[in-house]
Amino acid sequence: MALKSLLIALMSSLVLIPEAVIANGTIAFENWLVPGSSVYRQFWIFDVQNPSEVINNGSRPKLEQRGPYTYRVRYLPKENITENADGTISYMLPNVARFEPDMSVGTENDTFTCLNLAVVAAPALYTNTFIQLLLNTWIKASKSSMLQNRTVKEILWGYKDPFLSKVPFPLNPVLGVFYPYNGTSDGLYKVYTGTEDITKTAIIESYKNKRNLSYWEGYCDMVNGTDGASFPPFVKKNQKLRFFSSDICRSIYGVFRSKQEVKGIPLYRFTVPREAFASPVEVEDNYCFCTDKVISENCTLGGVLDISACKAGRPVFISLPHFLHASDSILNNVEGLSPNEEEHETFLDIEPITGFTLRFAKRLQVNLLVKPAPKIEALSKVKKPYVFPLLWLNETAVIGDAKAEMFRKKVTGPVQLLSILQMALIIAGSVLFLAFMVSYCTCRSKRLK
Repeated sequence: MALKSLLIALMSSLVLIPEAVIANGTIAFENWLVPGSSVYRQFWIFDVQNPSEVINNGSRPKLEQRGPYTYRVRYLPKENITENADGTISYMLPNVARFEPDMSVGTENDTFTCLNLAVVAAPALYTNTFIQLLLNTWIKASKSSMLQNRTVKEILWGYKDPFLSKVPFPLNPVLGVFYPYNGTSDGLYKVYTGTEDITKTAIIESYKNKRNLSYWEGYCDMVNGTDGASFPPFVKKNQKLRFFSSDICRSIYGVFRSKQEVKGIPLYRFTVPREAFASPVEVEDNYCFCTDKVISENCTLGGVLDISACKAGRPVFISLPHFLHASDSILNNVEGLSPNEEEHETFLDIEPITGFTLRFAKRLQVNLLVKPAPKIEALSKVKKPYVFPLLWLNETAVIGDAKAEMFRKKVTGPVQLLSILQMALIIAGSVLFLAFMVSYCTCRSKRLK
């Protein structure tokens, strides 16, 4: 085993490591510039089955998910690429989503009964009693309520809200869960190329020219790890793979779960564990992610993340789909959810020698905090604060056939050759050792005579 490790290290330093750095002409650069496979983002939207009971009686929402509605994303190359003198490279990540009707259950015009984003967010943004009385006037004038009927396209990418259109001061009336998206960019990212230090390959040096996010306290506010597309070479099973996701406004991590294989390439599967969203009572290190004292009951509950500071004060909460790993009291505030790990966990399948992510599924749920607001008639029936699911998404990709063939040729092939060389050396060494022992014993027996 020691001989094998030595040979792997030697082969990698001569052949594989040069391909793992983010430099023009390497495998890493080709996959870094534009994904080597199609990335799809699937959406399941929650449809409210008992809208009148929810609106008039404050009843528990009965939800039914419908989907997937599938979009192709991440297919444009990175923009504004700049190689820096300090061994880093900077770039912007363009946001684009193209609807894929053949991979969807319906059209973008399918209609859902869902939460009214503007009405529900109003009391969180404006806590003053007098302001809420004014808001109530405009909400009633627009005939808005706690729930609304919207199409898939409107829910995801934006619509002109009638309540906001009534507000008599300058305000963008367009709302959507991901508005604005198409035509925008994420970044500026600045990452290490690995040319000066291979152990830093793809690790984010800064995001939007900052090392901190200004959303959390302490180390929780730091931008840690990579963007998840790749990691430094020689990934080990006992590592925590840290990566940053602007979708959830924080860094997170994966732990080794199992060995996998895709298109003949051996991989390590890392999954986001339940501890990443656990309450500080269970995992003390999570104390600085707990900013909400209402829904989390003084940080004793887990499974949801308040990212309102990241969303201009709007009461947005992130969780795993169907409140996977969340506390029972959070899950039981709504009906119709069925969490299970196989469908709802996030995983990354990593080629351990190069650190490349060759298959992944990033899954998360977008929720809104609903709170009682006695001065706003549309919310007057709400009995207590609770987290209301809007939708969940599954962003997936797997290495394409052409890229997989190239990867097998340049990475898997040399490693297999190394195994053959290892066996040959072991056999040759064993033969030489036996020959030496036979020769030694023969000479010793002659000497004794």
